[in-house]
Amino acid sequence: MKLLTALFILLLPLTAHAQGLQGTWQGTLNAGAMKLALVLHIAADKCTLDSPDQGAKGIECQTVFLSDDSVNVTVASIAASYTGKLVGDELHGTFKQMGYPLKLNLKRGEIKRNRPQTPQPPFPYQTEEVTFTNGDITLAGTLTTPSPDNPSPSLPKGEGETPPLVVMVSGSGLQNRDEEMFEHRPFAVLADRLARQGIASLRYDDRGFGLSSGDATKATTPDFAADAAAAITFARERGYKRVGIIGHSEGGSIAFMLAAQGKPDFIVTLAAPGLRGDSIIVRQNYDIARLAGQPVSYEQCEALLPTIRQQMAGNPWYMWFLDYDPADDIAATGCPALILGGEKDMQVNAERNLATIRLHLKQSAEIKSYPDLNHLFQHCTTGSPTEYGQIEETFAEEVMTDIAEWILQSEK
Repeated sequence: MKLLTALFILLLPLTAHAQGLQGTWQGTLNAGAMKLALVLHIAADKCTLDSPDQGAKGIECQTVFLSDDSVNVTVASIAASYTGKLVGDELHGTFKQMGYPLKLNLKRGEIKRNRPQTPQPPFPYQTEEVTFTNGDITLAGTLTTPSPDNPSPSLPKGEGETPPLVVMVSGSGLQNRDEEMFEHRPFAVLADRLARQGIASLRYDDRGFGLSSGDATKATTPDFAADAAAAITFARERGYKRVGIIGHSEGGSIAFMLAAQGKPDFIVTLAAPGLRGDSIIVRQNYDIARLAGQPVSYEQCEALLPTIRQQMAGNPWYMWFLDYDPADDIAATGCPALILGGEKDMQVNAERNLATIRLHLKQSAEIKSYPDLNHLFQHCTTGSPTEYGQIEETFAEEVMTDIAEWILQSEK
């Protein structure tokens, strides 16, 4: 689930006279527990801004004043400003938002992110680029299959048998088949790990994104669930006898929705909502505000709901999400289920949502929470979404181990 937060934006165009500031500048805003990296690209004819920790790149900029050694910019849309002066080889300055000043020094160069878990070839398994359809929508994805030369010792296969397969369903917001964000590729990392354990997977670009066709502007979660159902059908048509879902955040809701319809043979949910969408948003705003040091009460966050509804009235997905209660779908789930959450998740509070899922499930399921893991299942310090891009780890090793072992054990 992507968090809708205010983006710290510096609007900074360039004139041809400011030769001394041309190049790439990067620095970090520090606001207590909240940190946000910014990258400023200055060229002869334009300036753009990246906010890597929020997945924003190439933001067009404008300026109030720019010389060879000084800059003064404002951003009316977020009531922000920045002033900086060249000192040696750094821009020393102050960022203000809503009158609150933060020191922001920028130094030359790009921010380099290290993602050590991203799979690198050669791979001891097979991958195939595939397409499947849901009505007039064509979805493009990657089918990853354990190599016959490297089968899992946990699952001896007879002739003609197939390994279990999981369909990976991403969280909210359009994403590619790897669920890529902040240069992390969690679904690629998970597919790699599962294939090495003898488990096949199908991951795909969301409709209207990447190589998939379709218009997602009016799509709601049931539409994305129909796409996931088409992926299950495709897997069965390819001969896979046991097909499950691994769903992250909104993808977890979709896992429950399709399980209630009897489509998957098993489900694994990662940070799945157990509460109504409006309750998720209230708690999300409360937790993040408290982390940022704002003295707000839960009731104050609840009082913002009418304003949120008014502001988001033109967004069909968001309005559907606010009113959706997963209780009935959870209660109707009859297949084996592994329900996982991170105890430092600031977007889908693990304690409340896991407890609610446990309450509604009519069958036994394995439910587990992990200390020190955030919404993306990374080891973290605070759980703040601004940490996602700063953390080198893409996916906690113990979670991937638990998922693989559970799937293999339930296969026997």
